Amino acid sequence: MSLQSTDQIADLLTRIRNAVMVGKNEILVPTSKLKAGVVEVLAKNGYVASFDIIEGEPRGMLHIVINEPGMTAKINEISKVSKPGRRVYSSADDLPTIKSGRGMVIVSTSKGLMTGREAKKNRLGGEVLVKVW
Repeated sequence: MSLQSTDQIADLLTRIRNAVMVGKNEILVPTSKLKAGVVEVLAKNGYVASFDIIEGEPRGMLHIVINEPGMTAKINEISKVSKPGRRVYSSADDLPTIKSGRGMVIVSTSKGLMTGREAKKNRLGGEVLVKVW
């Protein structure tokens, strides 16, 4: 199995989605700064329970705890908005709201990764990466 992926965020989201569908509590994913940033935003907003980075050669692994054993996952749907063939950018005023505010989008701004709500508050636009609810 190759550690190289064309779209590393899509690969991460697919692994999370598949784990939620089969009822897994935790997964291991090859790490990168972008993946760690996305999972950090998900953890900060309660969509994943916790995560940590396991250092290794040639690449570390990202250990993601989706939910505690015996609990149901908080993620109902998670998908990639901006794709390599079609990037989706949005200004602060036009950032989407998901499920009337019950969901969130993750935006890559000039100040780093943040939720759509934080980006609106800071008046920042950027690339809309992930939609989750």
